[in-house]
Amino acid sequence: MELWIPITIGAAFMQNVRTTLQKKLQGKLGTRGASFVRFGYGFPVAILYVLGLHFFAEFALPQLNGTFMFWSVVGGLAQIFATIMLVYLFTLRNFAVGTAYSKTEPVQAAIFGLILLGERLTTGAVLAIIVGVLGVMLISVARMPLSWGNLFKALVSRTALIGIASGGVFGISAVAYRSAALSLDGPNPIMQAAVTLACVTTFQTAFMLVWMLIKDKSEIVLVLKSWRSSSLVGLSSVLGSMGWFTAMALQQVAYVRALGQIELIFTFISAVFIFKERINRMEVAGCVLIVTGILFLLLWQ
Repeated sequence: MELWIPITIGAAFMQNVRTTLQKKLQGKLGTRGASFVRFGYGFPVAILYVLGLHFFAEFALPQLNGTFMFWSVVGGLAQIFATIMLVYLFTLRNFAVGTAYSKTEPVQAAIFGLILLGERLTTGAVLAIIVGVLGVMLISVARMPLSWGNLFKALVSRTALIGIASGGVFGISAVAYRSAALSLDGPNPIMQAAVTLACVTTFQTAFMLVWMLIKDKSEIVLVLKSWRSSSLVGLSSVLGSMGWFTAMALQQVAYVRALGQIELIFTFISAVFIFKERINRMEVAGCVLIVTGILFLLLWQ
């Protein structure tokens, strides 16, 4: 098994843990505060990760450059706004469906990867991604009678457009992070990914702090008061990001994000056992399609 596969599955699991915790925090902190904690409480761990690789694994520190800084800022800003959209999405519809809309990301990431990096996919991989996205679309209409009219309404609704936009901006951030990591002349992909993560999360923390100082200083106080639960969000977020950044340094973004759709399976488990949401047959069928797409991807990559 190629290394990027288990790393991606682990990252998807940690991302679901982080999103579950963020959903619980959203009502206490507000959208900006709940989005900030993933960066603010995560960047110290990211820095320690780099130091550990340098001093204990004896990996050399790569030299930063202009290209790296550009893509890090683009990716960091894109991830901030995608996260805000995703957290806001949870107030519009249930936890599982809100995440499902954002899972159109693999198709969008494939397009951005082709445009920005010239990365092409095999025909089998394209088909696998389409099967997975069909599963997402099925989930999006699972709470209404299945028809072309309802499918169209579901795809152009406010919830859908925000979710699709969130997935698109996440796709941009993922391609930007891969570009940043590849621009470093590092000892190996693991160190390049670690340095990218540390720099990006530090920038995101500074940016969000300034934004909250300007918009609403009380959110900073709330973030500090909720440090116990917020630190768990930050820890799970940075652990997931370690996996994503490393996987994307090893493999094309579209492949990583397509496999990452397995997060939706973890999401449904959380929805049922934590948030006590009921899952119907169409949502189960959508999950089956997503898993089928993932299996096809692993066979045809």
